[in-house]
Amino acid sequence: MGKVNSFRLCASVLSADFRCLEDQVKQLEEAGVDEIHVDVMDGHFVPNLTMGPFIVSTLKRITHLPLDVHLMVENPDRMIPWYAEAGAHRLSVQVETCPHIHRTLQNIHSLGCEAGVVLNPGTPASWLEEVVSHADLILVMTVNPGFSGQSFLPEVLPKIAKVRDLVENSHSRAVIQVDGGIDQKTLPLVYAAGARYIVSATAIFKHPEGIKAGVNALRESVQKNIA
Repeated sequence: MGKVNSFRLCASVLSADFRCLEDQVKQLEEAGVDEIHVDVMDGHFVPNLTMGPFIVSTLKRITHLPLDVHLMVENPDRMIPWYAEAGAHRLSVQVETCPHIHRTLQNIHSLGCEAGVVLNPGTPASWLEEVVSHADLILVMTVNPGFSGQSFLPEVLPKIAKVRDLVENSHSRAVIQVDGGIDQKTLPLVYAAGARYIVSATAIFKHPEGIKAGVNALRESVQKNIA
């Protein structure tokens, strides 16, 4: 599914040092990151509270990179307009929190944003069957959402492949994204399963040699194992 050059790296600022956010974002740009990923948590759907619209509008002012916003919240429909206005390029919602998922995706598109659907590790790929043709992106979580630095769940790999087959068989335009525990060892695994948009936080921001080295290590892991 696709060539190595179709791979896009999305840096999650969940692990960034917010004391020097602008400088870290500039380092991401210089390192060749493709998108900035913003994890929005409401303290209800997940046990953490992060990233209001102000963070997105701030990022919009300091970077040209697309802002990929993941709404890990109980009531995404209420918040979607806030983040669209703040400058989100893409808004992704948890299928588990959207009883009227078609309407939610239509709302996102009407506000000029790409629309993504997110599956938690325990949510089966079959939940996408009726909606995959309406999505621009499918995010398969490879950890239970809520915190940065968690360990990758290898049992999710077969689900990524199932989502890939579902996308291909339905002739959907959606690309497959993964998020959670992505590093040099796990990135080739999710790539082989069909993911092409890769979210990483700790492996980039906490790399002992800095952000650029973290980005380079991730890209090299794909080249070495897939090319």
